Amino acid sequence: MTATTRTGTRTGGTTRTAAGTKTRATGPARTALPGATAPAPALVVVAHGSRDPRALSTVRALLGDVRALRPALPVHLGHIELNEPLLPDTLGALGDAAPAVLVPLLLSRGHHVTRDIPEMAGAFPARTRVAAPLGPHPLLVDALHARLLEAGWPARVPADGAVVLASAGSRDPQSRAGTARTATHLAARLGVPVLPAYASAAAPTVPEAVCDLTARGYRRVAVASCFTAPGRFATECAAAAPWIVSAPLGTHPAMARLLLHRYDEALRTVGTAAPRAALVP
Repeated sequence: MTATTRTGTRTGGTTRTAAGTKTRATGPARTALPGATAPAPALVVVAHGSRDPRALSTVRALLGDVRALRPALPVHLGHIELNEPLLPDTLGALGDAAPAVLVPLLLSRGHHVTRDIPEMAGAFPARTRVAAPLGPHPLLVDALHARLLEAGWPARVPADGAVVLASAGSRDPQSRAGTARTATHLAARLGVPVLPAYASAAAPTVPEAVCDLTARGYRRVAVASCFTAPGRFATECAAAAPWIVSAPLGTHPAMARLLLHRYDEALRTVGTAAPRAALVP
């Protein structure tokens, strides 16, 4: 908030001007306190964007959950493509001096995180940092596990059970490595094999992963949807499930907590937001 200099002195409920005229005060006096800290940088959640209207409504609901957890924090939304507001429009509306932390609503590190988002942010003079993507992280595994339980995953581990972790896919090896790590953590949580698979740009596909596990003797193969919101990829992967399929992660409580964790992590890593866009390791 920009401080406003007031002429005159305040006495009780009135303000006396330099000319000696009394005027009624319209609110409490605002005095800058010594050592007062600057406002926290805004949180800009960067979603990919989708033609499926359910995706935008899900993302907006998720931002509502974030605001409920931290009401004093300015929270904004920007999309890489397909939906408004686009990230450049959001950054432009923030103003030149407003610091911000950009948290990708993406589940692994790939081209969007390492190139697209920093390049979009770098075109604006606002002081920004790009946080790490949401995955891999234990909170992401919490959400995946919970969604599987909601879909009917049994409390007693089935001897012939296995899971295909379905994600969007990327040609970037960092993205595939991150998804593989999430699969490893989910396997440790469930006590069954978890095979990562992809909707595009990488192998194996979800049908190929299902066939692989079936050929190895697993008769109950579930598909865990590693997607932030409903959309084409989530729908296509769900259609390939031979048994149960979990819903996209959406507004599971762990997702809002994870967004705030990445925001806080970025601030701890770099201090305050710095000029231009910088990618947090």
